[in-house]
Amino acid sequence: MPETLFLMRQLIFLCFMLLPCVSIAQKRPSFSSLETYLAQLSPTTIVNFQVESLTGEIYFSKGPAESVPSASIIKIPILVELMEQVKAGKVDLDETYTLVTADKTGGSGVMASYPDGQQMSLKEVARLMMIASDNTATNIFIRKLGREKINDRMKFFGLASLQLNRVMMDTAAVARGIDNYVTARDINALLRLIYGHKVATPALCEQMMEFLFENRDTVTLPRLIPKTIKIAHKTGGLTYVRGDAGIVFAATPFVISVFVRGTPEKDAEKMIGEIGEICFNIFNKKN
Repeated sequence: MPETLFLMRQLIFLCFMLLPCVSIAQKRPSFSSLETYLAQLSPTTIVNFQVESLTGEIYFSKGPAESVPSASIIKIPILVELMEQVKAGKVDLDETYTLVTADKTGGSGVMASYPDGQQMSLKEVARLMMIASDNTATNIFIRKLGREKINDRMKFFGLASLQLNRVMMDTAAVARGIDNYVTARDINALLRLIYGHKVATPALCEQMMEFLFENRDTVTLPRLIPKTIKIAHKTGGLTYVRGDAGIVFAATPFVISVFVRGTPEKDAEKMIGEIGEICFNIFNKKN
């Protein structure tokens, strides 16, 4: 009889200990709505994305390890290398930069319209690279930091798929098949490193987050998410790809990157917005 009581107590204790595990399993979000959405897309539309927690738990992904043209999302690795060189004392964000004609690059941004001789701090140049996706600012930093240094830094972090192979608006390079690349998996990982203060210094990581929060391009991930929700993200777009990668601070914050190819730009923007909204609705439920 005492042995039976002992076994019963052990069984009760074991059941009690397993309750949290059952609870956690039940709380894992369902992505059936996202699966349904993806199933109705045209077979010619290519979508690569990954959704994960701030600690790297992968919730849902589609082709996350496939290299895709990065467009301006490659500016996140450039920003990280900038901050690493600031940490090392090689670059001073308060240094004044004087704009010259040779700096000016077409495409997105505002600096190409500034007069020659315009002066600004390197911090402001970096800010414009991120919030206005300024190509002139980006090429200034590629020259200043060094393309190989940027790529080597990504390899050091174990993110070798993040590859800067050309400057912005180098159409001749693109015609030769040379482009910049990322994967949804690795760009998410880099965002988590920034958020977790695992690169440069905590203060410089916070500065990077501020730049990401200020992104002026709101037609993709933020498109259908309430404006009260903070989103730290970087967008990118070329004629052959539209993407967005960021952290959405829903009730349960999540990291997401989405790249769409094989469809007109406006349709791609709408798709990214709809995917963002579906994920937001999943993660914004109160537990």
